[in-house]
Amino acid sequence: MALVLGSLLLLGLCGNSFSGGQPSSTDAPKTWNYELPATNYETQDSHTAGPIGILFELVHIFLYVVQPRDFPEDTLRKVIQKARESKIDYDKPETLILGLKIIYYEAGIILCSVLGLLFIILMPLVGYFFCMCRCCNKCGGELHQRQKENGLFLRKCFAISLLVICIIISIGIFCGFVANHQVRTRIKRSRKLADSNFKDLRTLLNETPEQIKYILAQYNTTKDKAFSDLNSINSVLGGGILDRLRPNIIPVLDEIKSMATAIKETKEALENMNSTLKSLHQQSTQLSSSLTSVKTSLRASLNDPLCSVRPSSETCNSIRLSLSQLNSNPELRQLPPVDAELDKVNNVLRTDLDGLVQQGYQSLNDIPDRVQSQTKTVIAGIKRVLNSIGSDIDNVTQHLPIQDILSEFSVYVNNTESYIHRNLPTLEEYDSYWWLGGLVICSLLTLIVIFYYLGLLCGVCGYDRHATPTTRGCVSNTGGVFLMVGVGLSFLFCWILMIIVVLTFVFGANVEKLICEPYTSKELFRVLDTPYLLNEDWEYYLSGKLFNKSEMKLTFQQVYSDCKKNRGTYGTLHLENSFDISDYLNINEHTASISSELESLKVNLNIFLLGAAGRKSLQDFAACGIDRMSYDTYLAQTGKSPAGVNLLSFAYDLEAKANSLPPGNLRNSLKRDAQTIKTIHQQRVLPIEQSLSTLYQSVKILQRTGNGLLERVNRILASLDFAQNFITNNISSVIIEETKKYRKTIIGYFEHYLQWIEFSIREKVASCKPVATALDTAVDVFLCSYIIDPLNLFWFGIGKATVFLLPALIFAVKLAKYYRRMDSEDVYDDVETIPMKNPSH
Repeated sequence: MALVLGSLLLLGLCGNSFSGGQPSSTDAPKTWNYELPATNYETQDSHTAGPIGILFELVHIFLYVVQPRDFPEDTLRKVIQKARESKIDYDKPETLILGLKIIYYEAGIILCSVLGLLFIILMPLVGYFFCMCRCCNKCGGELHQRQKENGLFLRKCFAISLLVICIIISIGIFCGFVANHQVRTRIKRSRKLADSNFKDLRTLLNETPEQIKYILAQYNTTKDKAFSDLNSINSVLGGGILDRLRPNIIPVLDEIKSMATAIKETKEALENMNSTLKSLHQQSTQLSSSLTSVKTSLRASLNDPLCSVRPSSETCNSIRLSLSQLNSNPELRQLPPVDAELDKVNNVLRTDLDGLVQQGYQSLNDIPDRVQSQTKTVIAGIKRVLNSIGSDIDNVTQHLPIQDILSEFSVYVNNTESYIHRNLPTLEEYDSYWWLGGLVICSLLTLIVIFYYLGLLCGVCGYDRHATPTTRGCVSNTGGVFLMVGVGLSFLFCWILMIIVVLTFVFGANVEKLICEPYTSKELFRVLDTPYLLNEDWEYYLSGKLFNKSEMKLTFQQVYSDCKKNRGTYGTLHLENSFDISDYLNINEHTASISSELESLKVNLNIFLLGAAGRKSLQDFAACGIDRMSYDTYLAQTGKSPAGVNLLSFAYDLEAKANSLPPGNLRNSLKRDAQTIKTIHQQRVLPIEQSLSTLYQSVKILQRTGNGLLERVNRILASLDFAQNFITNNISSVIIEETKKYRKTIIGYFEHYLQWIEFSIREKVASCKPVATALDTAVDVFLCSYIIDPLNLFWFGIGKATVFLLPALIFAVKLAKYYRRMDSEDVYDDVETIPMKNPSH
């Protein structure tokens, strides 16, 4: 029944579909971000027997020893072909050869069965003759015992042997009890297992529409991503174009901007320098006038009569000699002006070079906005196309045959579930009968071995070495009686037990070797998938049975393997033969309209680069002569003192000399002149020094801006020509390339999505793993693990116990002679004397 369940479920899923081709890969591309929600199933993929599995493995090892040959695929194919014939001619050589192959394969099982049949036939006969002999005081029936010298040794050997055999029998009985209990407990689990499988199958039925809804919902995600790029065409397409142009244009504009800044700095330096030169000329004239006045005053003071008297005359002479140092630097009034250079720079600045550069920057920065403004109409058309694709995909998913298959499959599931629930009580009832029968069998064996154990226990405990055979105690005699009762029960029931063992052995061993093992190794599927095997007119039975197109390759093994891998129904059954989703989700067909809309996307861009006026201003700046000015003339004056002497030191020295003179008018006048010199230093010299510092800074700026000016301007002009040529020759190709890239990005979203839809429908939607699990449950779990494994363990344990009853009864008969109370005895066995009879007999 369980096998029928699994087959119905598998065939039900295959209903009304077509097949063909090899299964494709079920691995999704790693770059896909879409993923169907995971479906959780309740039924486990595998079944573990637990600790009891060791006993099952022992049975499998025994069966391998009995039947070590490989699964007979060819023989089974021929048997199926013969079974299909209406009349079998047994005289044909091929029929005889086939029979010999079957016998050869079944040799081990046949041999064991023959031995069992011999046991069944001979044991009642042997038991009958044994009883008849005992009734005739033969075969140990006479209660007379001859005394032997090795009697003690024989008794111990017989007792030990019987004990060992009883232990072996007990192990077999234990296996029988365990197997009997396993059948009952596992059958009780069948209802829960079936409910779990049906729950998973209904999960499959319920989740499939949700999976299709999820697939459709992902279109909105894809469309939103595309709409985002379409709405952001200024940054996506315009930004791409801008990024391509930046490396060739921005450096040139940056250099021109730097040159415009240098021109402004040059103008400021020239203006500062021009005003500084004028200031120096005026300040130098004022300094010269002030020094002339102070020298006149000092000479007048030195005409004092005191200067003719020693020692004052020496001081006056010293002062008179130092007056020649009070002179201004005449070269400060002779520095060349820079009016001409300043005029040239001003002429250059009449062209707003900085504004032209900003205009170039702005023409670049405006590219994204210009792209967006020029593509509004095209973007609106693309959005309309994208909205229409969504409805097309919805129509495709609604026409998928998966829904029809699942609807039919739902009927199979309901019918099968009703059938199982209707027949499970009957199965459980039969299981109760089986359990009761097994319990009786195991109990009967247990009763026999208990008599043997009691016989050994009473015999060993009640045995008295000093007692003669005729004077043995009651306990010892009871032990012997128990042993003979065990022997009688063994003769009475062991052949019946062997009948049950042989029948269950033949059935269980063949099911294990011909169904369970080949099902696990998938060899059974290879036999069923043999072309023209199950029907001589059909190449592949499954496709012929389901679709009436047997040439289409749909095999049991392929369907089972794909379902086991959790592959989708579409790919497993190759539904492309009836509904090729590739045709309905043709990427080129769906993206052609998008591509045509995007191809109409045209962008026209004008990039401004300086212009003729800007180029002329750069050339004029290079020709203004800043780099040819004699800066050393100016720098030489900035290092000199404005006066011939340090006026502050001169004033302090004059003041010291005046203090060395006697008090009077001379001393006072000299001190006044010293103070005047200090004032001149403060008011005339320090401003000149400040102007010279300003002049120095201006000269340094001019040196920096004028250094390599012509080469810089030529380099800028060359870069400007290169950038202009790049724009002229490459702007169109850049726009085309970036437009293609943008088009590829937009189309790529939908190619990516449509490929994912096709992959998901082929490999993921309505994954049929619960069907493979149901088939595994029916065959591997229910039939093999729940029924055949315990059944095989049962006959293995009971058979071993039954076989060992034969040596057990032999040793029990021999041993009973040493425990039972005899009616007569002989003193010696080897001396020729007249036996002494028991007087009471």
